[in-house]
Amino acid sequence: MTACIFCAIVAGEAEASRVAENELCVAFLDIGPFTTGHTLIVPKRHAVTFTDLTPQEAGALAELGQRVARALQTSGLPCDGLNLWMANGEVAGQDVFHAHLHVIPRLSGDGLKMAVRPAHPSRAALDKVAATLRSALQP
Repeated sequence: MTACIFCAIVAGEAEASRVAENELCVAFLDIGPFTTGHTLIVPKRHAVTFTDLTPQEAGALAELGQRVARALQTSGLPCDGLNLWMANGEVAGQDVFHAHLHVIPRLSGDGLKMAVRPAHPSRAALDKVAATLRSALQP
């Protein structure tokens, strides 16, 4: 396995500006923040993507992300809103292959833009995709 910077941070072997942690996850500031307070939440166990997490780890990631989001809203740091973002896989923009949730404070007029959304599909097309997903969710 190649060296994982997030595993090194979790182990205390690499520098990080830690914010918080719980039993299964650690929160620290992003070294290339979009805005002040941009925080990453990572599981302590190495897992490449969200779907590699156990249900307990996914819950702990969400819980710590929510705590950090609340702290950003009440800290006095500039925060008019928040984005929660997670990339899974290279094609989705993941560049560190250890699952991580971005908690990004947003400011009015900060210039950050999300990708342009495609045209809305028909209800029939949406229903077909929903049926496919329901089928895949069956035990």
